[in-house]
Amino acid sequence: MAQQEPTGAKTVRRGRGKGGAGTLAEFVVRPNPADPRLTEPVEGVDQDGAAISTRVVVERPLTLFLNGQEIVTMMTIGDFPEYLAVGYLLNQNMLHADDVIAGIDHDDELDVVVVRTDRETDYEDKLKKKTRTSGCAQGTVFGDLMEKFEDVALPKDAILKTSWLYALSRKINSVPSLYLEAGAIHGCVLCEGDRPLVYMEDVGRHNAVDKIAGYMFLEGLGPENKIFYTTGRLTSEMVIKTVQMGIPILISRSGFTAWGVDLARQAGLTLIGRAKGKRFIALSGLDRIDYDLGSDDADDEDRRHQRKAGVSDDAA
Repeated sequence: MAQQEPTGAKTVRRGRGKGGAGTLAEFVVRPNPADPRLTEPVEGVDQDGAAISTRVVVERPLTLFLNGQEIVTMMTIGDFPEYLAVGYLLNQNMLHADDVIAGIDHDDELDVVVVRTDRETDYEDKLKKKTRTSGCAQGTVFGDLMEKFEDVALPKDAILKTSWLYALSRKINSVPSLYLEAGAIHGCVLCEGDRPLVYMEDVGRHNAVDKIAGYMFLEGLGPENKIFYTTGRLTSEMVIKTVQMGIPILISRSGFTAWGVDLARQAGLTLIGRAKGKRFIALSGLDRIDYDLGSDDADDEDRRHQRKAGVSDDAA
């Protein structure tokens, strides 16, 4: 039985604009570690038994409705709920590119977000096909997503210059973030060339990528010439969502799973992992890589801004 829909909620109505990367500045959206809603202080002790105060990331539930039907309750940090809701529905194939969103109602007190569409959707059948994936928190994927995955044709003329990769790594890992403030968080960044455009964080990597998918849909931003950067593992889920978004290049500071690599090769996705400092490993879509700057000539990351190494990233 569906829960009662929120009353007195804030309604967000957005059209499918003509936005494009040319109109976006670097980090047009980025984390705000100073937001008091996203972290809170906790008292403890350090390795020497000395009293300390540290900030930890706040998790909160967000229940998503599509029209009148309750879909899922997600654990999230709570920022950008409209992007998260729409991106989740898109990546679960409950919304399609031609769907028109009539409104988005978010009630912060009830922790509820309702997405309303002009026409009814076929989400009820899809709920029966839901299966659990390796994603932390509430990551899910539907059984018929592979049909959509197999129909996506990624652009073959996209390129990734190594100078862009090195520049992106430096810029992303030096900008203030919840990760650097409190840890226990994943980040995903939509980029073009050497420019980070939209940087989202959340407790689950799937939430962070869904926020970017929702941003692209609601702001009318296409996938052409885009690069997707993530701090999380390159799992099957990450590959599937990147391909569904039509983005031809996926980069991570972390490692790979075998199925993630297999799916990337099947889709023709350029897949790059272990991208830290001057090093990276490419396992798929190698023909898109332009080695315009050798690793010996690249500037290394400032150690003060380097994120934690692979063991903690891969385990998240």
